Amino acid sequence: MHHSHMLLSLSLMLSITCVAAGASEPVALAQAPKASSSIAGIVRDSSDDQPIDQALVVLECVCLGAPLETLTNARGIYTFSGLSPGRYSITVFAGRAQETKIVALGGASKLRGNFAINPGSATITTIVVEATPVVSHASTMMTVDMERAKKLPVGSDTSRDFTAVVDLVPTASRDAAGISFAGTSARESYAKIRENRVESAAKAKRSTFSIDVDTASYSNVRRFLRDGALPPSDAVRIEELLNYFSYDYPAPRPGADPFSITTEIADCPWNSKARLLHIGLRAQDIPTAQLPPRNLVFLIDVSGSMNSPDKLPLLRRAMKLLVSTLGAQDHVSIVVYAGASGVVLAPTSGADQATIMAALDRLEAGGSTNGGAGIERAYALARQQFDGQAINRVILATDGDFNVGTTDIASLQSLIEHERESGVFLSVLGFGAGNLNDATMEMLANKGNGNYAYIDSIAEARKVLVDEAGATLVTVAKDVKIQVEFDPKQVASYRLIGYENRVLAAKDFNDDRKDAGEVGAGHSVTALYELVLTKRAKPKQPLAELRVRYKPPNGSTSKLSRAPVVDTKTTLKASSNDFRFAAAVAEYGMLLRKSSKRGTASWTQAKALAAGAIGRDPGNHRREFIELLTHAEALSSRTRRRP
Repeated sequence: MHHSHMLLSLSLMLSITCVAAGASEPVALAQAPKASSSIAGIVRDSSDDQPIDQALVVLECVCLGAPLETLTNARGIYTFSGLSPGRYSITVFAGRAQETKIVALGGASKLRGNFAINPGSATITTIVVEATPVVSHASTMMTVDMERAKKLPVGSDTSRDFTAVVDLVPTASRDAAGISFAGTSARESYAKIRENRVESAAKAKRSTFSIDVDTASYSNVRRFLRDGALPPSDAVRIEELLNYFSYDYPAPRPGADPFSITTEIADCPWNSKARLLHIGLRAQDIPTAQLPPRNLVFLIDVSGSMNSPDKLPLLRRAMKLLVSTLGAQDHVSIVVYAGASGVVLAPTSGADQATIMAALDRLEAGGSTNGGAGIERAYALARQQFDGQAINRVILATDGDFNVGTTDIASLQSLIEHERESGVFLSVLGFGAGNLNDATMEMLANKGNGNYAYIDSIAEARKVLVDEAGATLVTVAKDVKIQVEFDPKQVASYRLIGYENRVLAAKDFNDDRKDAGEVGAGHSVTALYELVLTKRAKPKQPLAELRVRYKPPNGSTSKLSRAPVVDTKTTLKASSNDFRFAAAVAEYGMLLRKSSKRGTASWTQAKALAAGAIGRDPGNHRREFIELLTHAEALSSRTRRRP
């Protein structure tokens, strides 16, 4: 790897190069211990002790065959799982500085490797760490003797920034700064998910649900995995994993519906007796230059719970990214809430970026949380600046820890449902760990005709607020519902994968009073059904009719689109990249949830499906997904071994 080239293209890079154990003898891979070890750590700026996020981490070894890559998150944490024993050199590149530490990784062990580096200092440092434990019993829990660890030559300032722990079992251990590697605490709140059951087409031939374009579950699950922990089952919403990715669905025809409809059927990877139905919608794109004026109110949680590097500091940086895309026709207001709410910035032109940025810089965390009062004030400010030709939206940024004022779900829901009738929609951005109230934030976005995203890094902020600004802010269709009516002569049974909290009664499909999901410009919506066909099923005959009902953004009367669903007997191998990749994501979700419907699903199969279906991958999101599969597999295997 050419470090000079890497430094030219990236401001931060963490390169980990692994060489085989032993200086000259070849490694006998067939006899190597099982790849069940890991390296994880935190990268900090030594000038202010703050974590460095978005450092690229590259893992290379002859035993890997190809490099692996990951990024540090907002807390500066990086993780590599499923590693074989060997001698590793870990190099951190930050600005003009470079630091390398060489360590030996033993069998079934966890190595904690923390770095402190000054990006503004033109220094190159190499340190060799000779002592690392090697153990054979994976279930034995132990740490390096601390007196011995203190003597390891692992840094000029401290000898405790490299410690080794046998068997990476997720624990609630914290480093000296209190940053957790366990991903969560008991205070995080998730709505209960009861998986959709298998339905008889003869008894219930219609399946109806509201679409969902939220992506929060994907990035939140990613946070858990990168922190070295499996997520709670209820944090895994398979529809949000599917809809995190873009797909190559055809663009809608000009003058037709605001979205196209795609269907495809092929073999179900985890159920040899079933077929998998893939449904895809793609909304029309709106170029950034053609976006309507934006009337935005930032509603920012500055309570004490937001005083963490992955909360308010990351939030400020995220909002600055959005502000940098605004112009003179746009307006921004800022409302904050803690023990009380207040207006920090009156409506200000997007051209006056210095004023908006300065207002964001002044935000500090402290106090308890009165979320309800803040929402009321934000909506009032949005109505005051309302423009019928503009995007009128409140953007709530919080960890969701509402503990003062309007806190019960029913009151918040009623408030949001009332306010959305004014034409002001609500989007929610979730931040942080430890007390994340995912259930409340998902509900608010759902009832507020908006979407919910979880921001775990500045890269995710850029994806949501810059790259996908149209999808995040511009609604092209609202109250979008899908109904599939199966032919009982062709389909014996079916199961909708995901969308558990979006399922509707069949009668709700034609009821325009029933609220449903919104589709933003450029959004794609993906859904999967597992089907068992009857013995009488005929090739190339419609198995079902797909119906999509929606309202224009400012309309109150719905429109209906229809499309036949035909099985052309396509094999899994011959299916499209989008089909196989979506199947891999669903398999990943079922494995994380430990779903009773997962059949023969396996991490190996999911990785093979995804790796063979990368296709066009703007942003490298599909490649990152394969890395997360590796993390999840390693963590899952350790959980099974836990005594």
